[in-house]
Amino acid sequence: MISWRRWHAQLVDHIVLIAGALFMVLPVYALFAATTHAPGERIRPRLDPGGSGLENYLEFLTSSAGFSGDVTTVSMLLNSFFLGAGFAGLKVALSLLAAYALIYFRIRFSTAIFAVLLLTLMLPLESRFLPTYAVVADLGLVNSRAGLILPLAASGLGTLFFRQFLMTVPDALVESARLDGAGPLKFFKDILLPLSVPTAAALFLVLFVNGWNQYLWPVMVTSEEGTYTLVRGMQFFGTTSARGTMLAIVAILPPALLVILFQRQVVKGLFDGSH
Repeated sequence: MISWRRWHAQLVDHIVLIAGALFMVLPVYALFAATTHAPGERIRPRLDPGGSGLENYLEFLTSSAGFSGDVTTVSMLLNSFFLGAGFAGLKVALSLLAAYALIYFRIRFSTAIFAVLLLTLMLPLESRFLPTYAVVADLGLVNSRAGLILPLAASGLGTLFFRQFLMTVPDALVESARLDGAGPLKFFKDILLPLSVPTAAALFLVLFVNGWNQYLWPVMVTSEEGTYTLVRGMQFFGTTSARGTMLAIVAILPPALLVILFQRQVVKGLFDGSH
């Protein structure tokens, strides 16, 4: 009787999980099926796949658009990748260094500084765009990858994660490093950095997805067609056009694959990285 109840509970759990997965995947599939029909047909979500999918996507990947002809799928993919990777890499590096300084150096008002960093989490990212754009324009970084990435590099959330992780590092490691004559840089490079790799990798993946999906900031800081990202391209082509819909499908794939492939590492790094 107990085993039957356990089997029944597992069956219900699986039904709920499968239903939830279908609920999330079905809209994406409906958009993909709409892009597989012959060109000229009205783009609308549908469940019946067409026979022109391969032809449509080959033409989509090899063609160019825009007044200058610089709007290509490959260029938008590269721009989105550089934005996501640079956004995540700089945030992880700066957050780890900031947390290291707050934990292991005697900084006056370190608690107040950390509180200010946490307060930045309460501000929507969009609320800082106008003054940030003015600074980027004054520095001549508009329509550049540096202008896309650098203004978004600081992260209070990343500092919080790394601070909580570094607080779990045993004091014995610090004392051992001092006895061995290791300075702050050597201690950071040889001990703390290897220990932080799981947390850093998990945080990098989360921030990469966040950077990949950035919309408003790329729209504000890029006007040249060669600097468009995938999300910016969707705004350029329109979400009801065939190319805009195919861009939406392509934009979903890299982050989704990364999360699916490394979901266990993400969970372990973010919530179990101290063990």
